[in-house]
Formats: sequence, structure tokens, C-alpha cells
Amino acid sequence: MAIRASIQADSEDECVEGLARLVDAGFQPVMMPRYMTDGRWMARAVPAPTTKAPTENGRGPVAAG
Repeated sequence: MAIRASIQADSEDECVEGLARLVDAGFQPVMMPRYMTDGRWMARAVPAPTTKAPTENGRGPVAAG
């Protein structure tokens, strides 16, 4: 399942602000604010990749000690 978030706004400033809030929440922009043909602004973001990949049990890598 792919997780995506979209911002739809009436102005460029609102769209930029919404995208900034997603970035603050840990998302990564994949489409910067663009003016669409139907008169709205849109931007998209996806969750930022994590540094540790989960293992089969979902708990992350195990370090040998």
C-alpha cells in the first residue's frame, strides 16, 4: 500500500504552508505547489524513508552483541 498526501488550496501561499506542515510531520515532497487548470493549487508528499528497515517481526534490525 502506498501512502500519499495531497494539499489542495485556493492560493499558492496556502499550498506552500500546507506542504510545509506535512514536511514538519515527517513527509517528503514529491510534487511542489503547482497551479492546476481548474483554478486550484496542488502539492503532494509521501512519508520520508526511515533509516532502519524493519525485519520479519517488524521490530527493526537486531545488533549482535
